Amino acid sequence: MGAFQRCINPQCQATFDVSEVLHRCPKCGSLLDVDYEWDKLQVPSSLSHFEKYWSERSNPRRFSGVWRFHELLPFAPLEECVTVGEGQTILQRNDGVAAYVGKSAGSLFLQYEGLNPSGSFKDNGMAAGTTHGRLVGAKSAACASTGNTSASLALYCSTAKFGKSIVFIGSGKIAYGKLSQALDYGARTIQIKGDFDDAMARVQEVSKALGIYLLNSLNPFRLEGQKTIMFRVLEALRWEVPDWIVVPGGNLGNSSAFGKAFIELHKLGLIKKVPRLAVVNAAGADSLYRLYNEEGLRWNGGNIDKAKIDAFYSQMDKENRRASTIASAIEINRPVNLTKCLRALDFCDGVVRKVSEQEILDAKAQIGANGFGCEPASAASVAGAKQLVAEGVIGKDERIACVLTGHQLKDPNATVAYHGNDREFYEKILGTRGVKTTEFANRPIVVDNDVDRILDLLK
Repeated sequence: MGAFQRCINPQCQATFDVSEVLHRCPKCGSLLDVDYEWDKLQVPSSLSHFEKYWSERSNPRRFSGVWRFHELLPFAPLEECVTVGEGQTILQRNDGVAAYVGKSAGSLFLQYEGLNPSGSFKDNGMAAGTTHGRLVGAKSAACASTGNTSASLALYCSTAKFGKSIVFIGSGKIAYGKLSQALDYGARTIQIKGDFDDAMARVQEVSKALGIYLLNSLNPFRLEGQKTIMFRVLEALRWEVPDWIVVPGGNLGNSSAFGKAFIELHKLGLIKKVPRLAVVNAAGADSLYRLYNEEGLRWNGGNIDKAKIDAFYSQMDKENRRASTIASAIEINRPVNLTKCLRALDFCDGVVRKVSEQEILDAKAQIGANGFGCEPASAASVAGAKQLVAEGVIGKDERIACVLTGHQLKDPNATVAYHGNDREFYEKILGTRGVKTTEFANRPIVVDNDVDRILDLLK
């Protein structure tokens, strides 16, 4: 196949067969990439090559927005790739959101991943992850989740007849719109007394002990599927590279996958320009922001200062600092893909920002008012873009794509609370960091059950 796994540590670079189930390098403990012997593969001479598959949409794997780009992630035979119709997403120019952000008309695009079968971007990665799982003969799969991963895992395991799916969630840390999916799709759901970081630690231990296939983004094959989000952005822009990609930062799988996508496309000569990358944390879960902007942590050619990371996490534990944000999908303090994200930021000349709960929810309301219902975490990308435009980092006329990671109905309570000015809802979740204003609220109007009163109201 010309595919293998490689340690991302430049001082190690150990390689392993794709048939091995690994999440870290057995030799040095670093993360792994799925890599390819590109010179032995049939690589397209241009990205426009993929347009020929538009006429083959009756083939489920060409219909898929992941496997349509199979030549750029050829770790499994095409006929064995798992699909449930993922990747039918859209990139839409949105001048209303552009005005809110402070950009000129025609310069801002929204990449809406909420149109995936389970309602979030996770399906891109899960299509690839379950494909590898089936390739190695796995009988069951597990993940830790704040919600979206569990929904996607359960969907793919049930649809692909992959076996049992097991989901680890933290106490009270999952939106019902997401939990309902995991339950409905048949996942065995285990709620532990702790947060996502605790669930992530336990699922790794349990998976190793019981030989369960792990499908968090620690799995390098998951990230192969998530690369295709960027392929579809380029496809929608007629293969022209935007100036900026702006993405929420949680476990940092997307930013890592996007960086890998552009590294490979550039290496293969399929793009000449590389976009800049902005990763946006929620202020209540800002480990990347602190490490990158305050501690000066960098990729540094792969020579990452791990002592700095260890000291940061040690201090975090000493202070008992837990992630807390209304953007539950990025409510993560120990991102497992931190090192890959640093590589992406280095290659894409990236920046990291954090945004408040108020900024997230105001941006979410403006995104909704301009045609797209998204979950709170998605709105971090637009809130971050607004901040970067105000700082002058992103130019008013530069073309940017903001990734909206999940559908509005993933967390409808947050939406209703904002528009209904339910301060108690936010104070219960966020305490003193509760939302202070609801400037863009569209409040329901209470009126007597009288047609004349209603007519008066609507005149």
